[in-house]
Amino acid sequence: MFEKLRIIFSIPELRLKILITLALLALYRIGFHIPLPMMNAIPETSAGEGGASEFFEKVSLFAASDLRQATIFGLGIMPYISASIIFQLLGSVWKPIEELRKEGEAGRKKINEYTRYLTVAICLVQSWMYLRFFIMAGAAGASKVNPDFFAAGTDTLAFGWQIVAVLVMTCGTVFLMWVGEQIDEYGIGNGISLLIMAGILAQMPQALFELVRNMEPKLVGLAKGTVGVETLIILIVLFISVVFGVVFITLGQRRIPTQSAKFTRGRRVYGGTRQFLPLRINQAGVMPIIFASSLLMIPGVLFGFLAGWAETDSTTFRTLTGLSTLMSSGTSFIYNLLYVALIFFFCYFWTAITFNPKEMSDQLRESGTFIPGHRPGRRTSDYLEKVMVRITYVGAAFLAIVAIVPTIVYSSLGVSYSIAGFYGGTGLLIAVSVAFDLIQKIDSHLVMRNYRGMLEN
Repeated sequence: MFEKLRIIFSIPELRLKILITLALLALYRIGFHIPLPMMNAIPETSAGEGGASEFFEKVSLFAASDLRQATIFGLGIMPYISASIIFQLLGSVWKPIEELRKEGEAGRKKINEYTRYLTVAICLVQSWMYLRFFIMAGAAGASKVNPDFFAAGTDTLAFGWQIVAVLVMTCGTVFLMWVGEQIDEYGIGNGISLLIMAGILAQMPQALFELVRNMEPKLVGLAKGTVGVETLIILIVLFISVVFGVVFITLGQRRIPTQSAKFTRGRRVYGGTRQFLPLRINQAGVMPIIFASSLLMIPGVLFGFLAGWAETDSTTFRTLTGLSTLMSSGTSFIYNLLYVALIFFFCYFWTAITFNPKEMSDQLRESGTFIPGHRPGRRTSDYLEKVMVRITYVGAAFLAIVAIVPTIVYSSLGVSYSIAGFYGGTGLLIAVSVAFDLIQKIDSHLVMRNYRGMLEN
């Protein structure tokens, strides 16, 4: 392993790309420790804020952000991700965007330009809502606002400084978008994905420190709320097992055999080779978990907000509070049942958007390739769709299992959710997928120079 690392850093071009990537990621992490101009310190939500705090914590996990802290990078890269998803969905249902996607590089640049404009618009809206709700609505961060920035005779942030805060957070996200593009161009790996991965891994030291601090180095049994040697061994074995399963499914493919037609040119015969058409088992990636978890956060926050308007001793208040607790608690059976159902739904939904069997069938026919036993055209398209429906079921079941593993670890072993979150869910899937993509990019540089790849013996 050390020999491969030595070879990697002995290649000047690859070494420069890695150092540029590390420098930009370090710059990204520094911004999370710079508070907004009107803050005395970096405010953070408390655990007592219920649904809102849980909402911020979960969104921060897959957004390369930390909405619990009012910093210049507080919004992270989530607005850009949202804009990209919107245009990807529009590309399947809106004709002008669909035609742009078919124009090749020119169309892709145009869509990227529109994505940047939409990102700025989303940033302005989200930062304003975040400012109003988190800083000015009595949250824990309100006491951290410097009184010098209050409007005269009030305890509210002056309107001019509200505009400054919105613009600073918007510029922070735009800067992160630029950092991601610089990593794509001058560094190595996918810039946006690496930013998200860095945000996820940055939470790991604190979680490990909390685990070590609460651990008792002796045999204490599997009593809930107590972390002993037995619990630690179970956590290590479970983590290795989950990572192995994530790697296996992430790289898993259904290979459909294809045959290219023979043709004669002069005295030579070309074609006739047998190849494979790889279909990923987890075609939807991590998007179903993101959509499902985001959608399930809304009812809990909404019910909690409505409960604040009801009388404390009324039946309506108790009902709304119960519903808010039910939809905010990841340990309830109904919550997990809805979670699994939504993951299955979004798996098929996202696969239907990103995978077009008719278009793939037309491409095979135009290249003179066919699937043995299936005529080119509609029969090939129907066969590809049937295969994708079957393997998507397996991928959705895997995503559902991985998504609820943190809940099982949290409720069964009694460890904190910040630790249990590394045993599954969005964070682990993103980290593993980005790590493999990064290794493949490094391997391509090594193979070009006749070196063995990092995954080769």
